[in-house]
Amino acid sequence: MSQPAKSVRSPRGTATSGSEEPGPPGPRPSPSSPAPEATGSRRAAAQRLTMRRKLAAAAMELFATKGYEATTVDEIAAAAGVARRTFFRHFRSKEEAIFPDHDDTLVRAAGVLEAAPAHENPLDTVCRGIKEVMRMYAASPAVSVARYRLTREVPTLREREIASVARYERLFTRYLLGHFEEGTHHDDDPLLAEVAASAVVTAHNHVLRRWLRSGGEGDVEAQLDHAFAIVRETFGKGIGAGRAPLPSEPAVTAQTEGEVLVAVARTDAPLGDVMAAIEKVLKPR
Repeated sequence: MSQPAKSVRSPRGTATSGSEEPGPPGPRPSPSSPAPEATGSRRAAAQRLTMRRKLAAAAMELFATKGYEATTVDEIAAAAGVARRTFFRHFRSKEEAIFPDHDDTLVRAAGVLEAAPAHENPLDTVCRGIKEVMRMYAASPAVSVARYRLTREVPTLREREIASVARYERLFTRYLLGHFEEGTHHDDDPLLAEVAASAVVTAHNHVLRRWLRSGGEGDVEAQLDHAFAIVRETFGKGIGAGRAPLPSEPAVTAQTEGEVLVAVARTDAPLGDVMAAIEKVLKPR
Protein backbone atom coordinates (compact mmCIF):
# COMPACT_ATOMS: atom_id res chain seq x y z
CA MET A 1 0.00 0.00 0.00
CA SER A 2 1.34 3.45 -0.82
CA GLN A 3 2.33 5.81 1.92
CA PRO A 4 -0.13 8.37 3.29
CA ALA A 5 0.65 12.03 3.24
CA LYS A 6 0.08 14.38 6.14
CA SER A 7 -3.25 16.03 5.58
CA VAL A 8 -3.98 19.71 6.02
CA ARG A 9 -7.24 20.17 7.83
CA SER A 10 -9.28 23.33 7.66
CA PRO A 11 -10.71 24.58 10.96
CA ARG A 12 -14.16 23.38 11.77
CA GLY A 13 -16.95 25.88 11.37
CA THR A 14 -19.02 27.06 14.30
CA ALA A 15 -22.51 25.64 14.27
CA THR A 16 -25.43 27.99 14.85
CA SER A 17 -28.93 27.12 15.85
CA GLY A 18 -30.67 29.77 13.79
CA SER A 19 -33.44 29.96 16.41
CA GLU A 20 -32.04 32.57 18.81
CA GLU A 21 -33.99 35.84 18.95
CA PRO A 22 -31.84 38.97 18.73
CA GLY A 23 -31.40 40.62 22.07
CA PRO A 24 -30.64 44.19 23.11
CA PRO A 25 -27.17 45.57 22.46
CA GLY A 26 -24.66 44.63 25.09
CA PRO A 27 -20.96 44.07 25.66
CA ARG A 28 -19.26 41.75 23.24
CA PRO A 29 -18.31 38.35 24.71
CA SER A 30 -14.65 37.90 25.44
CA PRO A 31 -12.64 35.72 23.02
CA SER A 32 -12.54 32.97 25.65
CA SER A 33 -16.34 32.92 26.05
CA PRO A 34 -18.46 30.71 23.78
CA ALA A 35 -20.56 32.58 21.24
CA PRO A 36 -24.28 32.74 22.11
CA GLU A 37 -25.13 30.97 18.86
CA ALA A 38 -22.78 28.08 19.70
CA THR A 39 -24.18 27.82 23.23
CA GLY A 40 -27.72 27.74 21.86
CA SER A 41 -26.77 25.07 19.33
CA ARG A 42 -25.22 22.84 22.02
CA ARG A 43 -28.27 23.28 24.23
CA ALA A 44 -30.60 22.34 21.37
CA ALA A 45 -28.47 19.27 20.56
CA ALA A 46 -28.53 18.17 24.22
CA GLN A 47 -32.32 18.57 24.38
CA ARG A 48 -32.71 16.61 21.16
CA LEU A 49 -30.59 13.74 22.47
CA THR A 50 -32.48 13.71 25.78
CA MET A 51 -35.81 13.38 23.97
CA ARG A 52 -34.47 10.67 21.66
CA ARG A 53 -33.28 8.67 24.66
CA LYS A 54 -36.62 9.18 26.42
CA LEU A 55 -38.49 7.84 23.41
CA ALA A 56 -36.04 4.95 23.07
CA ALA A 57 -36.48 4.00 26.74
CA ALA A 58 -40.28 4.01 26.33
CA ALA A 59 -39.97 1.87 23.20
CA MET A 60 -37.67 -0.64 24.91
CA GLU A 61 -40.04 -1.00 27.86
CA LEU A 62 -43.03 -1.57 25.61
CA PHE A 63 -41.16 -4.04 23.42
CA ALA A 64 -40.23 -6.01 26.54
CA THR A 65 -43.77 -6.10 27.91
CA LYS A 66 -45.98 -6.21 24.78
CA GLY A 67 -43.58 -7.50 22.17
CA TYR A 68 -42.05 -5.66 19.25
CA GLU A 69 -44.71 -6.41 16.64
CA ALA A 70 -47.62 -5.52 18.95
CA THR A 71 -46.23 -2.13 19.91
CA THR A 72 -47.27 0.94 17.89
CA VAL A 73 -45.67 4.34 17.46
CA ASP A 74 -48.69 5.95 19.13
CA GLU A 75 -48.13 3.81 22.22
CA ILE A 76 -44.44 4.71 22.35
CA ALA A 77 -45.23 8.42 22.10
CA ALA A 78 -47.93 8.17 24.79
CA ALA A 79 -45.59 6.28 27.12
CA ALA A 80 -43.00 9.04 26.68
CA GLY A 81 -45.64 11.71 27.30
CA VAL A 82 -45.37 13.34 23.87
CA ALA A 83 -47.46 13.59 20.72
CA ARG A 84 -47.10 11.27 17.73
CA ARG A 85 -45.69 14.12 15.63
CA THR A 86 -42.93 14.63 18.23
CA PHE A 87 -41.90 11.00 17.79
CA PHE A 88 -41.58 11.47 14.03
CA ARG A 89 -39.51 14.63 14.48
CA HIS A 90 -36.86 12.40 16.05
CA PHE A 91 -37.31 8.99 14.39
CA ARG A 92 -38.68 7.80 11.07
CA SER A 93 -39.88 4.48 12.47
CA LYS A 94 -40.07 2.44 15.65
CA GLU A 95 -37.11 0.39 14.42
CA GLU A 96 -34.95 3.51 14.42
CA ALA A 97 -35.96 4.35 17.99
CA ILE A 98 -33.93 1.41 19.28
CA PHE A 99 -30.66 3.14 18.33
CA PRO A 100 -31.03 6.77 19.49
CA ASP A 101 -27.33 7.57 19.91
CA HIS A 102 -25.75 6.44 16.64
CA ASP A 103 -26.17 9.77 14.83
CA ASP A 104 -24.39 11.68 17.59
CA THR A 105 -21.75 8.97 18.01
CA LEU A 106 -20.97 9.08 14.29
CA VAL A 107 -20.39 12.84 14.61
CA ARG A 108 -18.04 12.28 17.56
CA ALA A 109 -16.13 9.59 15.66
CA ALA A 110 -15.74 11.97 12.72
CA GLY A 111 -14.47 14.60 15.14
CA VAL A 112 -11.74 12.24 16.33
CA LEU A 113 -10.57 11.78 12.74
CA GLU A 114 -10.64 15.49 12.01
CA ALA A 115 -8.65 16.42 15.13
CA ALA A 116 -6.03 13.66 14.74
CA PRO A 117 -2.38 14.70 15.19
CA ALA A 118 -0.57 15.03 11.86
CA HIS A 119 2.06 12.46 12.89
CA GLU A 120 -0.41 9.79 14.05
CA ASN A 121 -0.73 6.60 12.03
CA PRO A 122 -4.13 6.80 10.26
CA LEU A 123 -5.00 3.27 11.38
CA ASP A 124 -4.45 4.29 15.02
CA THR A 125 -6.72 7.27 14.43
CA VAL A 126 -9.49 5.03 13.13
CA CYS A 127 -9.09 2.74 16.15
CA ARG A 128 -9.56 5.73 18.42
CA GLY A 129 -12.58 6.84 16.40
CA ILE A 130 -14.45 3.53 16.73
CA LYS A 131 -13.91 3.64 20.50
CA GLU A 132 -16.62 6.31 20.60
CA VAL A 133 -19.10 3.56 19.71
CA MET A 134 -17.88 1.31 22.50
CA ARG A 135 -18.14 4.16 24.98
CA MET A 136 -21.73 4.74 23.89
CA TYR A 137 -22.64 1.14 24.74
CA ALA A 138 -20.55 1.03 27.92
CA ALA A 139 -22.24 4.17 29.27
CA SER A 140 -25.47 2.19 29.89
CA PRO A 141 -24.59 -1.53 30.14
CA ALA A 142 -28.07 -2.71 31.20
CA VAL A 143 -29.80 -0.88 28.34
CA SER A 144 -27.17 -2.07 25.87
CA VAL A 145 -27.54 -5.71 26.93
CA ALA A 146 -31.35 -5.53 26.66
CA ARG A 147 -31.11 -3.91 23.25
CA TYR A 148 -28.65 -6.56 22.06
CA ARG A 149 -31.01 -9.36 23.12
CA LEU A 150 -33.90 -7.67 21.37
CA THR A 151 -31.99 -7.23 18.12
CA ARG A 152 -31.13 -10.95 18.18
CA GLU A 153 -34.86 -11.76 18.28
CA VAL A 154 -36.21 -9.26 15.72
CA PRO A 155 -34.76 -9.50 12.17
CA THR A 156 -35.87 -5.94 11.31
CA LEU A 157 -33.84 -4.54 14.18
CA ARG A 158 -30.84 -6.64 13.24
CA GLU A 159 -30.97 -5.17 9.74
CA ARG A 160 -31.13 -1.68 11.22
CA GLU A 161 -28.06 -2.45 13.32
CA ILE A 162 -26.16 -3.69 10.25
CA ALA A 163 -27.02 -0.46 8.44
CA SER A 164 -25.57 1.54 11.34
CA VAL A 165 -22.33 -0.44 11.21
CA ALA A 166 -22.01 0.29 7.49
CA ARG A 167 -22.04 4.05 8.18
CA TYR A 168 -18.95 3.77 10.38
CA GLU A 169 -17.17 1.62 7.80
CA ARG A 170 -17.81 4.22 5.08
CA LEU A 171 -16.53 7.02 7.33
CA PHE A 172 -13.29 5.18 8.14
CA THR A 173 -12.74 4.01 4.56
CA ARG A 174 -12.92 7.60 3.29
CA TYR A 175 -10.49 8.71 5.97
CA LEU A 176 -7.92 6.01 5.23
CA LEU A 177 -8.16 6.50 1.49
CA GLY A 178 -7.57 10.22 1.97
CA HIS A 179 -4.22 9.52 3.62
CA PHE A 180 -2.35 7.94 0.73
CA GLU A 181 0.66 9.75 -0.70
CA GLU A 182 -0.38 12.14 -3.46
CA GLY A 183 0.84 11.08 -6.88
CA THR A 184 1.43 7.46 -5.87
CA HIS A 185 -2.12 6.10 -5.98
CA HIS A 186 -2.62 2.52 -7.10
CA ASP A 187 -5.71 0.75 -8.36
CA ASP A 188 -5.87 -1.36 -5.19
CA ASP A 189 -5.84 1.59 -2.75
CA PRO A 190 -9.66 1.80 -2.42
CA LEU A 191 -9.81 -1.94 -1.78
CA LEU A 192 -7.05 -1.85 0.83
CA ALA A 193 -8.60 1.14 2.61
CA GLU A 194 -12.01 -0.56 2.72
CA VAL A 195 -10.58 -3.86 3.98
CA ALA A 196 -8.59 -2.10 6.73
CA ALA A 197 -11.60 -0.04 7.84
CA SER A 198 -13.74 -3.17 7.87
CA ALA A 199 -11.11 -4.98 9.97
CA VAL A 200 -11.19 -2.24 12.62
CA VAL A 201 -15.00 -2.26 12.76
CA THR A 202 -15.12 -6.07 12.80
CA ALA A 203 -12.61 -6.24 15.67
CA HIS A 204 -14.69 -3.70 17.60
CA ASN A 205 -17.95 -5.55 16.97
CA HIS A 206 -16.43 -8.91 17.95
CA VAL A 207 -15.35 -7.51 21.32
CA LEU A 208 -18.65 -5.65 21.76
CA ARG A 209 -20.80 -8.72 21.12
CA ARG A 210 -18.68 -10.83 23.47
CA TRP A 211 -19.06 -8.17 26.16
CA LEU A 212 -22.83 -7.93 25.65
CA ARG A 213 -23.25 -11.71 25.77
CA SER A 214 -21.44 -11.69 29.12
CA GLY A 215 -24.02 -9.25 30.48
CA GLY A 216 -21.79 -6.18 30.15
CA GLU A 217 -19.15 -7.52 32.55
CA GLY A 218 -15.38 -7.17 32.27
CA ASP A 219 -12.86 -4.57 31.11
CA VAL A 220 -14.12 -4.01 27.59
CA GLU A 221 -11.57 -1.26 26.90
CA ALA A 222 -8.64 -3.61 27.53
CA GLN A 223 -10.25 -6.29 25.35
CA LEU A 224 -10.68 -3.73 22.60
CA ASP A 225 -7.04 -2.62 22.79
CA HIS A 226 -5.94 -6.24 22.41
CA ALA A 227 -8.14 -6.66 19.31
CA PHE A 228 -6.77 -3.45 17.79
CA ALA A 229 -3.21 -4.63 18.38
CA ILE A 230 -3.98 -7.62 16.17
CA VAL A 231 -5.42 -5.37 13.46
CA ARG A 232 -2.39 -3.05 13.59
CA GLU A 233 -0.01 -5.99 13.34
CA THR A 234 -1.85 -7.18 10.24
CA PHE A 235 -2.39 -3.86 8.42
CA GLY A 236 0.00 -1.41 10.08
CA LYS A 237 2.88 -2.06 7.70
CA GLY A 238 0.81 -0.82 4.79
CA ILE A 239 -1.35 1.99 6.07
CA GLY A 240 0.68 4.82 7.49
CA ALA A 241 4.02 3.38 6.35
CA GLY A 242 6.65 6.06 6.72
CA ARG A 243 4.57 8.12 9.12
CA ALA A 244 6.95 8.07 12.04
CA PRO A 245 6.45 9.89 15.33
CA LEU A 246 7.70 13.44 15.51
CA PRO A 247 11.53 13.65 15.52
CA SER A 248 13.18 13.87 18.95
CA GLU A 249 9.91 12.78 20.53
CA PRO A 250 9.75 8.97 20.59
CA ALA A 251 6.32 7.44 21.15
CA VAL A 252 7.59 5.26 24.00
CA THR A 253 10.73 5.17 26.12
CA ALA A 254 11.48 2.64 28.84
CA GLN A 255 14.48 2.14 31.08
CA THR A 256 15.40 0.58 34.39
CA GLU A 257 16.70 2.47 37.39
CA GLY A 258 17.91 -0.11 39.85
CA GLU A 259 14.95 -2.40 40.52
CA VAL A 260 12.45 0.13 39.14
CA LEU A 261 11.24 0.26 35.53
CA VAL A 262 10.27 3.68 34.19
CA ALA A 263 8.22 3.96 30.99
CA VAL A 264 7.16 7.22 29.36
CA ALA A 265 4.65 7.19 26.47
CA ARG A 266 2.63 9.73 24.53
CA THR A 267 -1.12 9.52 25.06
CA ASP A 268 -1.59 8.48 21.42
CA ALA A 269 1.07 5.73 21.55
CA PRO A 270 -0.40 2.32 20.57
CA LEU A 271 -0.70 -0.06 23.50
CA GLY A 272 1.26 -2.68 21.57
CA ASP A 273 4.23 -0.30 21.24
CA VAL A 274 4.13 0.45 24.97
CA MET A 275 4.13 -3.23 25.90
CA ALA A 276 6.90 -4.01 23.41
CA ALA A 277 9.14 -1.29 24.88
CA ILE A 278 8.56 -2.59 28.40
CA GLU A 279 9.17 -6.22 27.42
CA LYS A 280 12.41 -5.24 25.67
CA VAL A 281 13.75 -3.68 28.87
CA LEU A 282 12.60 -6.59 31.03
CA LYS A 283 14.19 -9.29 28.88
CA PRO A 284 17.05 -11.03 30.66
CA ARG A 285 20.37 -9.60 29.56
